[in-house]
This record gives sequence, C-alpha cells and structure tokens, in this order.
Amino acid sequence: MKIVIAGAGEMGSHLAKMLSGNGHDITVIDSDPKLLADVASLADVLTVEGDSTTFAVLRKASVRKCDLFIAVNHVENDNVVAAVLAKQLGAKKSIARIDNNEYLEPNNKEIFINMGIDYLFYPEKVAAQEVINLLGHTSTTEYVDFSSGRLSLVVFRLDPTSSLIGRELSGFKDDAAQLSYRTVAIARGGQTIIARQDEIFMEGDMVYVIARQDAVKEVMEFSGHSNVEINNMMILGGSRIGIRIATELQDEVNIKLIDYNAEKAYRLAELLDKTLIINEDGRHIEAMLEEGLANMDAFIAVTGRSETNILAAMLAKRMGVKKVIAEIENLDYINLAESIGIDTIINKKLVTASNIFRFTMSTDVQAIKCLTGSEAEVLEFIVKPNAPATKAPIKELKLPQDTIIGGVVRGDKVFIAVGNMELSAYDRVVVFAMPASISKIGYFFN
Repeated sequence: MKIVIAGAGEMGSHLAKMLSGNGHDITVIDSDPKLLADVASLADVLTVEGDSTTFAVLRKASVRKCDLFIAVNHVENDNVVAAVLAKQLGAKKSIARIDNNEYLEPNNKEIFINMGIDYLFYPEKVAAQEVINLLGHTSTTEYVDFSSGRLSLVVFRLDPTSSLIGRELSGFKDDAAQLSYRTVAIARGGQTIIARQDEIFMEGDMVYVIARQDAVKEVMEFSGHSNVEINNMMILGGSRIGIRIATELQDEVNIKLIDYNAEKAYRLAELLDKTLIINEDGRHIEAMLEEGLANMDAFIAVTGRSETNILAAMLAKRMGVKKVIAEIENLDYINLAESIGIDTIINKKLVTASNIFRFTMSTDVQAIKCLTGSEAEVLEFIVKPNAPATKAPIKELKLPQDTIIGGVVRGDKVFIAVGNMELSAYDRVVVFAMPASISKIGYFFN
C-alpha cells in the first residue's frame, strides 16, 4: 500500500516506522528538514520538504497515487486542509488528527465526510476513555473490549500473591469442556511470548488473557490484586487528557486536578465546576503530600512531560496509592516505567496507531489495539464466506507461528478458541499477533 504521512513529528515518525516495517511504501511530508532527516534515519521512507496544505507539495508527494493519506501535523487546521486537498487530488482514503471534540459530534462529522475526509481521530479523547475504562477495572494494566464487550482482553502483572505462579498454562487440550478464558501471551523480560503448552507462569509476568464477559471477574482475581473502588482521585496536569477525564468523572468521584500554570488553573476552575483545581508544581514532594496524595485511591499523571509523569507516579506508588496511571510519550521509557511498578501506561502514539492501523489492512478489521509494554497487537476480524479459515479446524490452518486466535463470537454465542474448533462465515474472531505476522493474517479471514 502507498501511504503518505503529513507531519514528521513524534506521531508521524512513529507511524512511519511502524508502517514501513509492515512492507508499505511510505512518503513523509514536513516543512522542517531536520525532522525529515530524523524520520529517514528511523525508517525506510521517502521524504518531501514543504507545506502539506499546498497543492504543489502534495503533488510532489504523489498523493494522487496514494491509497492512504494521514495528516498528523501539530496544527489541527493544517491536518483538515491537507486531508481535504489530498482526497480531491486522488487519495483513496484520507484521515486527519484533530484536537477538537466538537468535530466528532454526529452532525459535524458528516460535514467532514462530505468534504472528503474519511476518518477523524482525536488521540487525547481515546486516551482519556482508556483511562476511564481502566478505573473501572483497577486490578488490570490494560482492558480492551471486543464485539461490544462480549469478549475482553484483560492484561495484568502477576504479584507474588497470585495463585497462577508456578502453574502451567492451560487451554491447549481439545477436550469437550468449554473454556471461559485462556492466556494468549506473556510479556517477560522485555520479550513477548505467544502462549504455548508447557509454558509456566512466573512472578512479575505480564499476562494477556482473552475472556468471555462472564469470566472477566474471575480472571482479574488471578493477578493477586484486588479491585479498588475509586472515590478519591488526583490528576496531575491540565492537559486535554486530564480535562476529559475530570469532565467525565467529576460527578461520581472526588477529584483534585493539579497544574503548575496559574493562568491555566484559573481557566480550569471555570471549566470544571465540580473538580478542585490546585495551582502547584507536581514535582514538589512536600506540596503533593500536603494536597493529600497518600489518601488517594487513584493517581493519574498526564502532564506534557514523560519524566515528570514517571517521577510523580513513582511517588504515588511509594505513598500507597492503589491505582497509578501515567502518560509516557517517550517509548524508550515504557519498559522502565513498568519495571518500577507503575500500574498502567498511556501513550498517544500507540492510541493513534491502533486507530490508523486498520486502514492499512487488506481485509475487514473491526478493531485493532496496539498494546503498551508489548510489541503485539490484538485484532478483531469478520470471517468472510469461503475464507481459508473456514476450510479446516484452527489447529490445521497453518497460522503464522507468532499468532494465536483467542476468541470467537458467533451470533449470540461466545467461544474461547481451541485447536479443534472450526470457524464459520461471519464469525467475529479476536486474534493476538506479533508485528511480523500482521500482514499475513488477513489472508485467512478474507
């Protein structure tokens, strides 16, 4: 697929690296030659220097021949203009990053579709929603619903108290007993291991489980953590993510939002009438303790600096806060943050990748989730009539080695996949896969 990315900042360069690694032909546009040089050193891409909102530059990037145009410039208006122009010049699909929730309201969204933009995405809104979902499942580090919640991916780290430690992974025998969940992968020592028979659970493992809705509670108990009711919460950073979380939850939870910028704090106080806004520097330990950090059920660090978020989250963990979530945009820091005990990490690049990646698939992908702390991705496919996946039991399909089918939704019935199961047309199938296999999986369901 030929893909043109407008914007070589952090998000654009991450997308370029990810998509070029999957065999796509990538061209990146930016007016900053240094950013273009940086992205060219990271990935096998063509670069075009110039303004992506001009016809000349878009033509130079051969937008008329591209299958997918992605606008991720820093300025929202530039993205909208570039995406519209690209579609008019011949791009088959055109998508744009936005920073304004008003654009996503149904009537307004339709206007953009009529202008030629196929998809608008707002990373901060999706990231905030992920945080809100996780606050309802505090014993997990990630929680993703598929097929309207009938199947869920539950991710948790094994504490020393977990009953799973030392046990062998189950779910590989073709017996008659229907499973309600199964482990699909383990992340250990920076490596992701696709679940195989004879693998043993170890303390500190990050465990990825596909579960039916009726089994989610049971699965969560295996972590060794107990679910915590969130009554008091502290948010560090009046960012778009922080504002959205407070807006959604301030009627249900006692929230303190801390921001070091006095002018912004006054604006936030007017905007969030049921949230206590505090003008303070979250890096000052004494100030955080005075504001009651140790009494919080949850702490969420979403400032614009990964380093500040990590340090503040470490302090919160040390003070005994039960659920600690940090936004970490520097991908190099993610393993560090997980190793020091931060419960959950939010990353807008991975959120964006999950939103965009499905547009690059040759088959119909209903959902895709790029996971934090693992290279793997989870995808939901709809099986087409006469697809190769319908011709034999799962164990005989010769799926790529680093791929595993976790669950299947067939009408009103939900199944955890086992080797002797046969797939049918229109089944919704949740697949866990490593990056090298992503481009090969679609064949089986198309």
